[in-house]
Amino acid sequence: MIGILDYGMGNLRSVQKAFEHLGAKTVIASDMGALCACDKLVLPGVGSFAAGMENLRRAGLVSALRAEERPLLGICLGMQFLLSSSEEGGPCEGLSLIPGRVLPFAEGKVPQIGWNAVTHLRGPLFEGIPDGTQYYFVHGYYAETQPDFVLGQTEYYRTYASAVGARNVFGVQFHPEKSGEAGLALLKNFMEL
Repeated sequence: MIGILDYGMGNLRSVQKAFEHLGAKTVIASDMGALCACDKLVLPGVGSFAAGMENLRRAGLVSALRAEERPLLGICLGMQFLLSSSEEGGPCEGLSLIPGRVLPFAEGKVPQIGWNAVTHLRGPLFEGIPDGTQYYFVHGYYAETQPDFVLGQTEYYRTYASAVGARNVFGVQFHPEKSGEAGLALLKNFMEL
């Protein structure tokens, strides 16, 4: 069972449909109590870091996510929440599940919208997925973290961490639910953790 967290800022239905296409049972809920039967959790996200963190706080999800031991996948803004801080909307504290910060692109066309390669793949999310696989991105901020936590990287006027992980926590800047077969392969790997 996959639990998808609803904090008022996510593309919940498309994420749910992708997992259901792979045969997973899913539930969308806004409190951890409703997710107790789930084996894994997904934190999707679209929008502003500061507003999203405020919604997570109001829903009582911040401390619960920090203590979570089940596999957790952050998608797009959800990945950014996993880091220590963001500059979006002024300095803002993240979940601090992975050390690092979220910074604005200072060059190029912003936001990055479209397909881009993810290289230097490692870890269980990318099992059987070729290096350089293309995924679909929509974002104006990028993650900066230590090399030990980088599971994949992307070039967009700079090289940045487009996939991160530590222990039971994983994050991808791109949208696997909008990335065709490559995205489904990644979600399937997450289901099989």
